[in-house]
Amino acid sequence: MTDTHAAIRVSEIFGPTIQGEGVLIGLPTVFIRTGGCDYRCSWCDSLHAVDNQFRSEWEMMPINAVWQTVVTLSGGRPVMVSLSGGNPAIQPFRALIERGHREGYRFALETQGSVARDWFADLDVLVLSPKPPSSEMRTDWAALEACVDAAQEKPQIVLKLVVFDESDYVYAKGAAERFPRLPVYLQPGNHTPPGPGNEDASVDMDGIMKRMEWLVEKVTGDRWFDARVLPQLHVLLWGNKRAV
Repeated sequence: MTDTHAAIRVSEIFGPTIQGEGVLIGLPTVFIRTGGCDYRCSWCDSLHAVDNQFRSEWEMMPINAVWQTVVTLSGGRPVMVSLSGGNPAIQPFRALIERGHREGYRFALETQGSVARDWFADLDVLVLSPKPPSSEMRTDWAALEACVDAAQEKPQIVLKLVVFDESDYVYAKGAAERFPRLPVYLQPGNHTPPGPGNEDASVDMDGIMKRMEWLVEKVTGDRWFDARVLPQLHVLLWGNKRAV
């Protein structure tokens, strides 16, 4: 099956809303959230797009159907399209990106960096978000390097790291040292992620903001002046609500 005739496993498509985190924070965006992931992070905030028990809720959508949904949501006006998941790198996105570019749309993808695809070079923004020790996942640094190589320095490439505690912070510094040419974005972790289908789950906002303050103090105290510390803006605005 070629990319042109491929289908994408979709958990949800929504927007336009603002990008809530990282290098594109605040930018109006349409989100394509894919279903399926090769990771299972302990604090995952999108289990509805990760756990196979929700597979029946995912839809195999032809490229044309995905694209028409994006166009309808955006009113036909070019907008940033975020490819997320799950791990969107395991889906065939080349044809969608090529079609969108012809119509003036831009594409950003966020992945943990476990699967490299040659179409990464077609992206406008590649966000690599390797998972720290608190996730209980193990980073394959060679795979992450392969993702950087696959992009061929064509898109903007950044590191985005979630930090819950001291071990995560040390991990983040180590990741930045491995990829000194990549801009680094740090965000405090949400230790009260919603359960699937439970978008009314309470958020410990005080705890998140205290972690944010601690992270700022760590970065400035260490004179780590190349790192940017940002919140999850969508959590501050809407808590754990989905599709916003």
